[in-house]
Amino acid sequence: MQACFILFDDYTLLDFVGAYDPLTRLRSRGHLPDFSWTTAAVTPTVRDGFGLPVTVDWVRPDLGAFDLIFIPGGYGTRSLREDHDFIAWLKTAAPVPLKTSVCTGSLLLGAAGFLRGLRATTHFNEYALLAPYCGEVLRERIVDEGSVVTAGAVAASLDLGLHLCERLAGPSARQDIQQSMHYPAPN
Repeated sequence: MQACFILFDDYTLLDFVGAYDPLTRLRSRGHLPDFSWTTAAVTPTVRDGFGLPVTVDWVRPDLGAFDLIFIPGGYGTRSLREDHDFIAWLKTAAPVPLKTSVCTGSLLLGAAGFLRGLRATTHFNEYALLAPYCGEVLRERIVDEGSVVTAGAVAASLDLGLHLCERLAGPSARQDIQQSMHYPAPN
């Protein structure tokens, strides 16, 4: 299984890392030995919302080659949803079996057309922005529609990562990874 973490300028670092950490433990803890991941963007280096530079592995790969894509949120999503070049690149993920986002990353999934007719969530301040892109906005921490999974505001990223671990490798994998992180179950 190959995952791609899609980054962009002005993304929220915790959105990315919160899901990245548990997902990458799928391999390091032996639950999915063939799990691999990469980072991608439209430029070789991106900066999070506070200016931290991150060099990505790939610039504009064909996203259709992956089994899972993940899109974090951040203030950069607001302008990117209107960026035709970025959205055209994101649309190359159409054949990807599992598309995921946290926070306002769902706005980008929506702008690419991946949320049509589905239920989804986003940051609690941006429900109105999400509404035109999906069938129904839910005020939930995680919304799993099968091929698309969206999560709420930034702290939900860790819960999303653990949710995906369970989907990909089962409840015992999630429990093991959650315990290895010393992370209590969310209320």
